[in-house]
Amino acid sequence: MELLSIVVLQAAATGLNAVGATIGAGLAVIGAGIGIGKIGASAMEAIGRQPEVAGDVRMSMIIGAALIEGAALFAIVICFLAL
Repeated sequence: MELLSIVVLQAAATGLNAVGATIGAGLAVIGAGIGIGKIGASAMEAIGRQPEVAGDVRMSMIIGAALIEGAALFAIVICFLAL
């Protein structure tokens, strides 16, 4: 009887592992989307206020978005490795 309950608990823990990793990956993607949206909105506002610095603002926006995407990809990989 005790062996059966251990097996059931282990199966439940494995299932919760998968749920936790999936939720973690989803949160990473949502956070990256919000961050990139804020960067894009701020960049468009800055370009609207000072059109002459559009190239510099665009380059900074692209670098910031790439860093956010890299961090999100790293978080997703870590979540899937936790499986």
